[in-house]
Amino acid sequence: MWLENKIFHEDLEYITNQEFIQWRRLQNKTVFITGGTGLIGFYVIDSLLFYNRLYHANIRVVALVRNYAKARDQFKSQLNENPDMLTFVEGAIEDIPAVGMEINYILHAASPTDSSYFLEKPVETIQTTLCGMWNVLELARKNPIEGMVYLSSMEVYGPNRDEEPVSESHASCLDTMSARSSYPESKRMCENLCASYYKEYQVPVSCIRLTQTFGPGIRYDDQRIFAMLLRCAMEEKDIELLTEGKTKRSYLYLADAATAILTVLTSVNYGQVYNAANEETYCSIKEMADLVASQIAKSSIEVIVNTHSDTKTDKFLPELKMNLSVDWLKNLGWTPHFSLANAFERTMKSLTDNTGGNL
Repeated sequence: MWLENKIFHEDLEYITNQEFIQWRRLQNKTVFITGGTGLIGFYVIDSLLFYNRLYHANIRVVALVRNYAKARDQFKSQLNENPDMLTFVEGAIEDIPAVGMEINYILHAASPTDSSYFLEKPVETIQTTLCGMWNVLELARKNPIEGMVYLSSMEVYGPNRDEEPVSESHASCLDTMSARSSYPESKRMCENLCASYYKEYQVPVSCIRLTQTFGPGIRYDDQRIFAMLLRCAMEEKDIELLTEGKTKRSYLYLADAATAILTVLTSVNYGQVYNAANEETYCSIKEMADLVASQIAKSSIEVIVNTHSDTKTDKFLPELKMNLSVDWLKNLGWTPHFSLANAFERTMKSLTDNTGGNL
């Protein structure tokens, strides 16, 4: 969508204006990014290219992609504007091909994200996640990199049950005998691999535990709860919840996620892990549904709780309370900007402004 979409353009302007990101560290450097065609990778790549556009920083991006033709089509406008600043390497994280140039920074954002896949293919989930992490860390070890960030997940904490803020030192309570734990357990192991490579080989890597993140770029048919709520608002259909919606968590708008990632990437505090969330967005699914119905849909729809539905609910996580503390990330100067209502409003506007259905 590059700069044609007004909301996305505004987001890029916001990201590139944040002084808590140490942009000077990225000048004349090469950043290797996995998962570049995914939602977060796409946002970070475009932020770097937009910064180049504004300040001629000569930041070169090398993106690992599974489908070269798809990637070129997705970044067509960016390539037309400045083809020398974006290079694609076709391959998979399970077997990374030779990059062919010096790498200075790495963002490892590639990962399975579909919860139904975790249930249906738990072995493959673990294998892809761990093998990919190992390969990326080996790439980092063999190159004189200056910094690396691994995108982990809030799910590593397991189904926390109380309302107290969850700091990075909080113990995990995952059920290791649940196949659904294949995703968060493999993420936990990847974090430990990062810590081990930092200690044994001095690879300058840190991890970010992202909360649920959304914004411009989500597919209209995305199956996650925030997308379902948006569709109901846009189609003026009542919201039907298949649980009581008691699970509570924080959320994060994509532009805030991008600034968090770039803040950690350009800091010198490696060997750390950081939660990334907007603490002000902490709410239950039912409260979020009510917000969408009243503020986004302007009370044109209602929220219906239907716990008697025949739909299987085993794909849902157990009820949890995930009130992430972000004090450590704020100590680096980072602060989130967009409220939950802002996130929904901007995401919906980006979808209605975009004729392609997804961005």
